[in-house]
Amino acid sequence: QVQLVESGGGLVQSGGSLRLSCAASGRTFSSYVMGWFRQAPGKDREFVAAMRWNGGSTYYASSVKGRFTISGDKNTEYLQMNSLKPEDTAVYYCAAADRPIMLVALHQSYDYWGQGTQVTVSS
Repeated sequence: QVQLVESGGGLVQSGGSLRLSCAASGRTFSSYVMGWFRQAPGKDREFVAAMRWNGGSTYYASSVKGRFTISGDKNTEYLQMNSLKPEDTAVYYCAAADRPIMLVALHQSYDYWGQGTQVTVSS
């Protein structure tokens, strides 16, 4: 079994920054794609960012492009969030796929999920 554990969430003022981390543990697996999603109260889970380990391609939602940066090393991924806005408030989840996937923005593509970490941006 693979576990993903997020950390780094919290309360920050508008314009501030946070860095989320996601560490994978458990049985050894080869992560092909790691991603971040978020879910605000009353809304569907939405794609934030993803990265393919093979080649390092990165993908971002238009709402965060230019403000958020996804990165990582073996079995750990990060989400650097700058210029945060109140509309970024949500529970953030990391996800991993241990097989090649095409639709990185589709949450059903991923095999493993973290428990989520709350990010709150005050105005």
